[in-house]
Amino acid sequence: MTKFTRFFTQSGPRAIGPYCTASVTDGAIYCSGVIPVDPSTGKLVEGGIEAQTARVLENLRIIAAELGVSLFDALKTTVFLQNMSDFAAVNALYKDAFAPDYPARSCVAVAALPMGALVEIEVIFAYN
Repeated sequence: MTKFTRFFTQSGPRAIGPYCTASVTDGAIYCSGVIPVDPSTGKLVEGGIEAQTARVLENLRIIAAELGVSLFDALKTTVFLQNMSDFAAVNALYKDAFAPDYPARSCVAVAALPMGALVEIEVIFAYN
């Protein structure tokens, strides 16, 4: 049986439901989806898709740092968009955050996201 650890962020946004920030197991970190919540207020950031994507990426950087990894350790991401017309705007910020070696990725449009967010990103990180 594989052992694993549940991780709860101290500096990033807290979960808004009954789940942990990430599960850590042999060689991988499975990060829950992250939405554009400001960790200091617990509220969704104001602004459009660019502001929300920037906040999600910053939240992921915070969580990754707490776990001893970085965005460059990402193996796979899944991007959830409330509106697929935001795809190009998200890509513009995403490409800089994960460059130069991009992880595998899926991107899907969804009917709605928690708290009315426009974007959510989940990540699987490599972990030693």
